[in-house]
Amino acid sequence: MRQIYLDYNATTPVAPSVFEAMRPLLTEHFGNPSSRHAFGAAAHQIVEEARERVAELLGARSDEIYFTSGGTESNNLAIAGALMSETGFRGHLITSAIEHPAVSEPAAWLQRMGCSLTVLPTDSLGRVNPADVKAALRPDTVLVTIMHANNEIGTVQPIQEISQICREADVMLHTDAAQSLGKIRAQVDELGVDMLTLAGHKIYAPKGIGALYVRRGTQLHPFMRGAGHEQGLRPGTENVASIAGLAQSARLAMRSVEENTTRLASLTTRLWDTLRDGVRGLSLNGPPTDRLPNTLSVNFPHVWGQQLLDQAAEVCASTGSACHSGSSTLSATLRAIGLDPETARGTIRLSLGWNTSEEEIDRAASLLIHAWESLNRAT
Repeated sequence: MRQIYLDYNATTPVAPSVFEAMRPLLTEHFGNPSSRHAFGAAAHQIVEEARERVAELLGARSDEIYFTSGGTESNNLAIAGALMSETGFRGHLITSAIEHPAVSEPAAWLQRMGCSLTVLPTDSLGRVNPADVKAALRPDTVLVTIMHANNEIGTVQPIQEISQICREADVMLHTDAAQSLGKIRAQVDELGVDMLTLAGHKIYAPKGIGALYVRRGTQLHPFMRGAGHEQGLRPGTENVASIAGLAQSARLAMRSVEENTTRLASLTTRLWDTLRDGVRGLSLNGPPTDRLPNTLSVNFPHVWGQQLLDQAAEVCASTGSACHSGSSTLSATLRAIGLDPETARGTIRLSLGWNTSEEEIDRAASLLIHAWESLNRAT
């Protein structure tokens, strides 16, 4: 059985050139970047060159890039670090109802620690209304954190409009761009954000590496304590091999984002059109435009999503966000857009990647249609 991988929003394979960039750093150039000898100096240079490449991808300065273990750590550092002081936590935090757990869980924890929290609703397409952000601002608001693009239904948020509101109120703005980078344009000055999260394994780098962009002048407190790595904000010996891999993936993303946006959008449209023609009553989650070009969240009527994927076993996809796909409850995103439980039980998220071909799209659509027909005949 030849598997068709359509779960690129969950993770991506390591690109061959990324692997090659990492290889010598696992064997030959293994020094600690903090060491003063030649091995350490070589490792330090690699880390700083990587910082420049990631900064270039975001349109940032290299000293605004902080390497982390991934998107979850970057989000925690941005959110907790913004509301942390030397004596505890303070202030008001605004977020949305469709955030990834790497944002919603730290926000809920801060609320238990004594901070105030406002969770904004979305419309039926998963879009946060900037007017709601403005209405939620208070004198003690410290941070607004709204994702750039949703991992389940692909909705792209109006970050630029929200940024203008935050700047007028002198409030920090953070965005989780783990899903958008490499798929759509994400330049920090254009977005107007103070902090931005990047996850390596979403852009063909290995798991366990990420970065946080922090605009110069933004005040953050480290929530881990140790040595002075990453300008004292993120202690711990740098993961040099993975950092080099992230740099190479940033190069690839920067060179190919426009081409991939167009190609992926075309493939996703092809998949949607074929499924819609073959499945009576199929519906789409999220907007028809202003969403990630690779992401298709659809509701198959009269079946359970997992049953459908079990039946079409060659298709490797998700019934929702992979981070909580084991749950039988309605995901936060589907709940936020008002999807009823009966419809949501048939939700499938199909996310395409750089390696996805037309042949795979056509084959996957055929398998899913036949699986749906088979399950409906059996009931």
